[in-house]
Amino acid sequence: MAKIEDYALIGDLHTAALVDRTGSIDWLCFPRFDSPACFAALLDTPDAGRWRLGPSGGARSTRRRYRDRSLVLETEWDTPDGTVRVTDFMPQRGNHPDVVRIVEGLEGEVRMTSELTLRFDYGSIVPWVRRRGDELEAVAGPDSVWFWTTAPVEGRDLSSVSDFVVREGERVPFVLTWGRSHEKVPHRPDPFHALEDTLAFWSDWNRTETVEGRWEEAVTRSLVVLKAMTYAPTGGIVAAVTTSLPEELGGTRNWDYRYCWLRDATYTLQAMLLSGHLEEAEAWREWLLRTVAGDPGDLQIMYALDGTRRLPEMELPWLKGYEGSSPVRIGNEAAGQLQLDVWGEVLDSLFLARQAGLERQDDSWNLQKALMHHLEARWQEPDNGLWEMRGDRRHFTHSKVMAWVAADRMVRSVEEFGLPGPVQRWRRVREEIRADVLANGVSPTTGTFTQSYGSDNLDASLLLIPRVGFLPFDDPRVVATVEAVQRDLTEDGFVLRYRTEESSDGLPGSEGVFLACSFWMVDALHGIGRTDEARALFDRLLSLRNDVGLLAEEYDPVSRRQLGNFPQAFSHFPLVVAAHHLTSGEGERSDEADGREAHDG
Repeated sequence: MAKIEDYALIGDLHTAALVDRTGSIDWLCFPRFDSPACFAALLDTPDAGRWRLGPSGGARSTRRRYRDRSLVLETEWDTPDGTVRVTDFMPQRGNHPDVVRIVEGLEGEVRMTSELTLRFDYGSIVPWVRRRGDELEAVAGPDSVWFWTTAPVEGRDLSSVSDFVVREGERVPFVLTWGRSHEKVPHRPDPFHALEDTLAFWSDWNRTETVEGRWEEAVTRSLVVLKAMTYAPTGGIVAAVTTSLPEELGGTRNWDYRYCWLRDATYTLQAMLLSGHLEEAEAWREWLLRTVAGDPGDLQIMYALDGTRRLPEMELPWLKGYEGSSPVRIGNEAAGQLQLDVWGEVLDSLFLARQAGLERQDDSWNLQKALMHHLEARWQEPDNGLWEMRGDRRHFTHSKVMAWVAADRMVRSVEEFGLPGPVQRWRRVREEIRADVLANGVSPTTGTFTQSYGSDNLDASLLLIPRVGFLPFDDPRVVATVEAVQRDLTEDGFVLRYRTEESSDGLPGSEGVFLACSFWMVDALHGIGRTDEARALFDRLLSLRNDVGLLAEEYDPVSRRQLGNFPQAFSHFPLVVAAHHLTSGEGERSDEADGREAHDG
């Protein structure tokens, strides 16, 4: 199987595909990120569905890159007979999703093979394929896929295969279009016009300025990834485009990340706002408001792309899993967990949006008051924490700190924006939570914050305490915590979420270092004045990106491989934010939309 870092991403802001170094699309869900996959070789074998297009024999590419600042992927092979390029992209969607692949001869002549193996419903259904004019139609239940190319096509071993030769100056297009089987034939785009339109779309989107200097490329690529993981109809952002890529090779920590987590809100908003992408920040804010509307007691930690609440978790036993890492799961039962920090993340996000001038005249303040009222009655309860522990609930320090954030942002909304509310009561709640955390969340022996009350275990989420404004970066307890995490919660200098052998998270096995936490360490080191170390760590983290700038959720320093779902939004948000912090020379907080001190609006 290809390594996780062997994959590149293409997408159309509704769904996405992963392409490996041999030119094989091994993962694609139609018509949405969270729809059943029609190519699932990523989690099994080629028989689970894939589309390989490259030189006959299946060689790895010589080089690949994204064209300019787009999501148009160019893969090239140097062969004994010549050089060939395959350009892969998904045009911005009209009525139907398309995958376009263009083979171009650069030198000599190269014998090529396209092998299209469609398997609907995560590799479980072989479609009925028939020729319709100059196209092939593959149908299975509600799904149909239309396939067109100027190359010859024949059926072979339940696949559609094209063997052809491309010579210097020749271009051979392929177009794959999904539609509902009961509807009329979808429109087929002109592949060459679609390429120009797609390049124009990304060029226009990238007109905003990012950081300048040596990190500009990394930030720009991360922003393109975040945009590609945005579901355009609603503004929601998926955590990753995959399910069940393991946190430990051969292990069982395999989860479906094709959903929208509320805690991503603050980092998403800040990353987009810092980079001038106000439209995306506003779309995310509107998704958030629609999704959390209703009874504040029903607030979930995560939702589907359109705000759907029920995400039942199930296993797909016919898939072996990535490198035998089973089970393969779809859905995510963590949606039903109690994680008190999400109230803080939601209210922090909406405060940030208001501060950035995105607020409209609507009922969002009434919703915020209802959320705060509910949290006032529940913040003292134990919960599952931001890492979605499947063991017993505990009083996690981070959860309590985020409850403080909720109260703080509500108080400041009244003070800074003149909004109506029981500010005296919220001030009392804020101080009560603060006193509780300082009394119970700090180890009396080490002077550091702890993962949960009554425990001396460390947790990377403690690095966020100064970022959310609970204490300043120069507070001795903050400095001691940063130093303790750096000393005792790292592998090869990269940060673990927590030590699985100590934290009773209810799951077997272990995991790699968590890349978002390592970016948090960059922020923390910078904030406490150790900027040279922060810059060095940031550069090391950038070196973990694959050849086209993508990061998974985790990294294994021993095998030197990326782990977990891919690409991971929660790795790319903090990359953008950390780069802005290091470039500005300041230790910005999560409630500062533009790197300056909070203003009065």
